[in-house]
Amino acid sequence: MSSNSDKYVIFDVETTGFNPQHGARIIEIGVVHIENGNIISEFKSLINCGKAVSKQAQKVNGITNEMLSGEPTPEEVFPDFLKFISKSTLVAHNAVFDISFLRYELSRLGFVLSNDYLCTLNISRKIFPDLENHKLLTVAKHILVNLPKNLHLHRALDDARLTAMIWMEMMQR
Repeated sequence: MSSNSDKYVIFDVETTGFNPQHGARIIEIGVVHIENGNIISEFKSLINCGKAVSKQAQKVNGITNEMLSGEPTPEEVFPDFLKFISKSTLVAHNAVFDISFLRYELSRLGFVLSNDYLCTLNISRKIFPDLENHKLLTVAKHILVNLPKNLHLHRALDDARLTAMIWMEMMQR
């Protein structure tokens, strides 16, 4: 696919709901920077966006309104996020979902997300067409020899780390 000498930033977001056009917001972001096939740095933050987390979203990510109390605001987190990602190519599992939320949050602050991005969900559909589904855990179980211990699925940094692991394996194929 591509060489491991490239720089990629793998990221994941957790949200209050499922659609930014209906007012859902990012409440957690996890980011992993890969260079030469190695994780070289990470960035993560809970985000107090001032919006309640829906019961449905809480069931998915386990993040409660109480957990967000006292956490940094979008105005504090996203400028640091933009510095962290720089001009790197972004990678996410189901990137359309994550990118739509990022663009929404950044536009609220007057920023534009212009980074190229790739989607491990779409790539897995192409290179593993016979998988039962292409959820992150399904792809990870298929492609990785061992899953990380103490993995917290649907938490941003752990999902970004898992996506980074499958991304690096995909780049070998």
